Amino acid sequence: MIENVSHDNTARHEVLVAVFQIRDGRLSVLLWQRAMAPESGRWSLPGGLLRGDEDLESSAARQLAEKVDVREISHLEQLAVFSAPDRIPGPRTLASAFLGLVPEPADPQLPPDTAWHPVEDLPAMSFDHGVVLDDARRRLAGKLSYTNLAFALAPPEFTISGLREIYHAALGHQVDATNLQRVLKRRRVITRTGGTAAPGRAGGRPAALFRFVDAELRVTDEFAALRPPS
Repeated sequence: MIENVSHDNTARHEVLVAVFQIRDGRLSVLLWQRAMAPESGRWSLPGGLLRGDEDLESSAARQLAEKVDVREISHLEQLAVFSAPDRIPGPRTLASAFLGLVPEPADPQLPPDTAWHPVEDLPAMSFDHGVVLDDARRRLAGKLSYTNLAFALAPPEFTISGLREIYHAALGHQVDATNLQRVLKRRRVITRTGGTAAPGRAGGRPAALFRFVDAELRVTDEFAALRPPS
């Protein structure tokens, strides 16, 4: 649930973005090192102060482009407002957090102070950014169950085994490829392209290529959940 934003005119307002991508088969998040005190050198989510002439989503896109040179965002949505009075030292600062996704095989050229980190091997993070990141991971996993959000992580064309690996990385547990294909086809989320993938070293029958039907978020099964296999 998004909290009510305080009407205290003395509070500052910043925008933070938890940006995820599947890299080398692992769900990774984009972090940058703070250059200024407090907590200089600590890893943080990209972000900065909201300008008076911009809305929250425009600010989030600007922060990513200016601070970490990331422009290939396939999905961006508001996550929550974090408003604890002591969330950072100094003047009270509210934070509007966003979830952002970068698809395969995009490979943004990052500044030296910015890097992708696998979510299962995170460094110490500044302030409450670890809490924000945890919320973003839960939002991503939840929406993969009942929407077509995987379109924002996948390449334009993929095999079912490749798509299974994306779901595995993002959910944190194994997903059965046959069941995944059946569920997504029933929900009319994916369709065959008519092409096949290049055969691997072992040879065998070339795997069919699929694509997502839509490149915009939609609810496909409001009460669905992709659970670990029993």
